[in-house]
Amino acid sequence: MLSFLPAPLLGVIAATLLAVNTVFWCLLLYIPALLKLMIPHQGWRVLCTKLIIVLSESWVACNTGWMKLTQSTQWRVEGDDQLKRQSWYLVLSNHQSWVDIFAMQRVFNRKAPFLKFFLKKELIWVPVIGLAWWGLDFPFMKRYSKEYLAKHPEMRGKDMATTRKACEKFRATPVSVMNFVEGTRFTPAKHAQQRSPYKHLLKPKAGGVSFVLDAMGDSIETLVDVTITYPKGAPTFWDFLCGRVAEVDMVIEIVPIPTELRNQDEKKRGDVRSWVSSIWEAKDQRIERILNPETAVQEA
Repeated sequence: MLSFLPAPLLGVIAATLLAVNTVFWCLLLYIPALLKLMIPHQGWRVLCTKLIIVLSESWVACNTGWMKLTQSTQWRVEGDDQLKRQSWYLVLSNHQSWVDIFAMQRVFNRKAPFLKFFLKKELIWVPVIGLAWWGLDFPFMKRYSKEYLAKHPEMRGKDMATTRKACEKFRATPVSVMNFVEGTRFTPAKHAQQRSPYKHLLKPKAGGVSFVLDAMGDSIETLVDVTITYPKGAPTFWDFLCGRVAEVDMVIEIVPIPTELRNQDEKKRGDVRSWVSSIWEAKDQRIERILNPETAVQEA
């Protein structure tokens, strides 16, 4: 444990270990990624994807290693024993910090399929990790604004078709499709601006959930509902690197996705919104119980 070192020095050490770890595993990952690109055979590509996932899980395991070396964070995790590697999951979580992603990767690694996110198409050009994301079959999205669609109505529905095509790759290997449905990190200012009906959460956006269910509703039958809290306050990523995150609390719940909500059509989008809203209401109450247990006991 290096947590006795001054926080700024600890942050530099952790950032260096993260950078070296990322470059090392990405360079290894490029080999099957390029082979996957060069040989367009379905079976071969599935094999390369599985190897890429093994390498990516090793990257996460090494990240967990430097976290243990540089941090004295107390982790309280509930429900991770319900996760299964050979499953197809839709994963929803609240979002407070960039630390959320590293926390979820640490808890989910080698217990559930590797977490995959929908990314903007432009991110494929990010140095080092852009090709890694492609090799992992992260779906790259090109979304069109309402203004653009008004001028180019022929493009309407093309983003959905692109999503379906991207998600076809998920059918060959188990996957955890991750979605931060708030769309952005929680801050008091955003909470006030939205006039959110929740005490600890921003309003959820159900469009992304509908998108996944439209594309993969026949494959994904299970929701993994993740609630992340930082009892001492949501940290910045630099706080995390400096070992200033005292506690991480994560609750994982496995919830069957109602059959009628899968393979959605336009008429049932409202049902998805209602379903996500009910999950968010329960999550808000759960966070309140975690952060203010005395108040929760009195109200009960």
